[in-house]
Amino acid sequence: MDGQKNQQKNSMHVMSGIHSTHDGMGQATRKQFRKSQKNEISVDDFSREIRQGSRLHLAKAITLLESTVSADKRAGQRLLQELLPHTGNSIRIGITGVPGAGKSTFIEAFGKFLCDEGFKVAVLAIDPSSTISGGSILGDKTRMEELVRHENAFIRPSPTAGTLGGVHKKSRETMLLCEAAGYDVILIETVGVGQSETIVRGMVDFFLLLVLTGAGDELQGMKKGIMELADLIIVHKADGDNAKMAKKTVAEYQQILHFLQPASPGWTTKAIPASSKDYVGIEETWQIICSFKDTLMKSGFFIERRQSQTKDWFHTMIVDRLMDQFYEQPHTKTTVKSLEAEILKGNKTVSQAIEQLFLDNKS
Repeated sequence: MDGQKNQQKNSMHVMSGIHSTHDGMGQATRKQFRKSQKNEISVDDFSREIRQGSRLHLAKAITLLESTVSADKRAGQRLLQELLPHTGNSIRIGITGVPGAGKSTFIEAFGKFLCDEGFKVAVLAIDPSSTISGGSILGDKTRMEELVRHENAFIRPSPTAGTLGGVHKKSRETMLLCEAAGYDVILIETVGVGQSETIVRGMVDFFLLLVLTGAGDELQGMKKGIMELADLIIVHKADGDNAKMAKKTVAEYQQILHFLQPASPGWTTKAIPASSKDYVGIEETWQIICSFKDTLMKSGFFIERRQSQTKDWFHTMIVDRLMDQFYEQPHTKTTVKSLEAEILKGNKTVSQAIEQLFLDNKS
């Protein structure tokens, strides 16, 4: 029994029978999951376990969604369809930051505060992928040692697997599974690679930007567009000798924000100091997020944004599927390589090569 309880608490445990590779799309046609044993688990039973808060089954379901094995993908989509009526009840928070701002440290302190308050918190830490193995490099789960042990927390690191913008293709679906499992707050940490901020902004309700002291120097290398995405700017590591400088930096950001278009209509982006070490600004951050949700719910923009995000997701998936189908066509890869050679030799322009490629595919 003790062994089973330990397994239940381990959110990264994956039961046998799942081929765990990342990426791909699935189709909702499969009704049952296969196990290595002869017996099978029905989707209804699996769905019930997730809704009852089983982190073990939640982790396995996410692995199904991320798999490139057709049977696993179909099973994951079938399960997601069953759970859709139980999604959408969380507050989705994206967190990014400049290098060295301490994103993981802040997430652990903030997540632990919420868990202690009785909220269930899911952290989707998007790790950059190794170009050699394809696996996660940073290992956020090992960097959040206290939070990972909390009974109200679930942490899922996922490698980007080369996805443009540094966000795994299945991050949105993973978020829905976490909501179905009863998680009240979903925290999505970006890898901070430039485009990731824009993509994560398109899948969350509230976007938080972590910065360090010295706004004047830092802004020289910070794009105005990234600041315009933020609903809250936190000057982090505002402790010790740095506390006074942090307050000055907050004032500088507040002045700058007056000249920027707000990220969310009807909401004024704020800047505050915070210290994960001293737990300064952690509770205030949550109060601001709650005020944000109340304000946007009253105006109707909260629901409008989610609907717009769902439509954007749909169109993005169309493009992904068309690309997959295009490269699945016989001889496509061979033709592409041949045309690449022609372009490099100067025998064809890029536009001519594209025209020929699509004409060959039609025939």
